[in-house]
Amino acid sequence: MMDSVLSYSSDKKGIVTEKTLPDDRELEMTSLRPLRFSDYVGQPETVETLQIAIKAAQKRNEPIDHVLFHGPPGLGKTTMAHIIANEMGSNIHITSGPALEKGGDLIGILTHLNEGDILFIDEIHRLPKIVEEFLYPAMEDFAVDFVFDKGVHARSHRLRLKRFVLIGTTTRVGLLSAPLRDRFGLFRSLDFYSETDLVKICKRSAILLGIAADDDGAKELARRSRGTPRIVNRLLKRVRDYSQVRGDGRITREMVEAALSLEGVDEIGLTHLDRNYLKTIISYYHGGPVGIEAISATLQEETDTLVDVVEPYLLKIGMVTRTSSGRKASENAYRHLGFRVQKTFF
Repeated sequence: MMDSVLSYSSDKKGIVTEKTLPDDRELEMTSLRPLRFSDYVGQPETVETLQIAIKAAQKRNEPIDHVLFHGPPGLGKTTMAHIIANEMGSNIHITSGPALEKGGDLIGILTHLNEGDILFIDEIHRLPKIVEEFLYPAMEDFAVDFVFDKGVHARSHRLRLKRFVLIGTTTRVGLLSAPLRDRFGLFRSLDFYSETDLVKICKRSAILLGIAADDDGAKELARRSRGTPRIVNRLLKRVRDYSQVRGDGRITREMVEAALSLEGVDEIGLTHLDRNYLKTIISYYHGGPVGIEAISATLQEETDTLVDVVEPYLLKIGMVTRTSSGRKASENAYRHLGFRVQKTFF
């Protein structure tokens, strides 16, 4: 079984990095990750759809359909997979697209799955094409096809698999091939969380971590967490550290403001990288439109980081727009960063 947890390296993306940090693993070990749908906060339509699918499958005494989750990092895709396993009473086997380099890697995992087991593939859009093709018969017919020898001596053999459930997650659903995407029976998109839901998550995490947090402190954390549960938990730990050293250990609005100013997180959750992204469009490219490759080259950041991590939230809150010509900074971005709005660009 492969471990999908990525190693941490310090970088300027800070709290919005797409990687799983050591703090995140600590949060998971302290049971902050909900284990049942009854404890899950947010995504009500997705939760209801999955609950219905699970109950129906249990009545028929069979596994549920294959599931695909997509959306920005940190919104609970992996948590959903674990909850499905718990609700179904199934074992979950975890791997990731980049880890499956050869068809043999996937076949080795598939042949060790028991009836009703769940195979969880993170970053499924990064599966090599040759590995992906082994998934087609495995998902549809629960079988894998081997070809022995070559040329006139070639022989084909089909190996039967036990019925399993594939759960895939991706931040770039557009990169999935149509044949793979169409083989998923359940296809759900996870959206950013409301401030109300993030307050509930923050309070729940504070209780589990033994942290005293008042209502104003929880609201301020939620407001700065970019609509993302993973980030609200990261910020909660940073504020806890600050409060224990510079305060009395309680998380209040004042403590949140002081702690997150050191982290470079402003009042609406933008980080240094977000602000540099917007400043690049405004200062270097006169507000846009500008291509993402040009922004990436100017910032010396990977294009995938900007597309997967930075842009989704900026698009959500209306700080930037995508056009056929490229990215444009909005009037809100000008005002937030203190630039004079230049009407000629809008």
